[in-house]
Amino acid sequence: MGKKATERRLAENEARAYCKSIRISPRKLGLVAQLVRGLKVGEALKQLTFSKKAIATEVKKVLQSAIANAENNHNLDVDRLYVAEIYVEKGIVMKRFHARARGRGVRILKPFSNLSVVVREIEEKE
Repeated sequence: MGKKATERRLAENEARAYCKSIRISPRKLGLVAQLVRGLKVGEALKQLTFSKKAIATEVKKVLQSAIANAENNHNLDVDRLYVAEIYVEKGIVMKRFHARARGRGVRILKPFSNLSVVVREIEEKE
């Protein structure tokens, strides 16, 4: 008597990867996510490889994880995958203190982000 398996939230032709607590603001990460949204995975990997943004390497790792999940866990064809959804969520915010003149202090906010990538297999037209 084990626990019942939960139903799959994604469609049969989709795979997902999720990365929590990436140390960058959601606004900056959203710019890189916008670069690859809707592209085929090969083209998206090229865009991220040659991007000048430092966070592009982290986004590339998450995309590669989604591709590996699609191939190994869901038996999808890698050549027919594209980035269906890529979205950025706000994570935790570290609050730090910076001493200022005349005994005052200023709060420094260090935001984190969560990244979710969904790849989908292109359906054949009949």
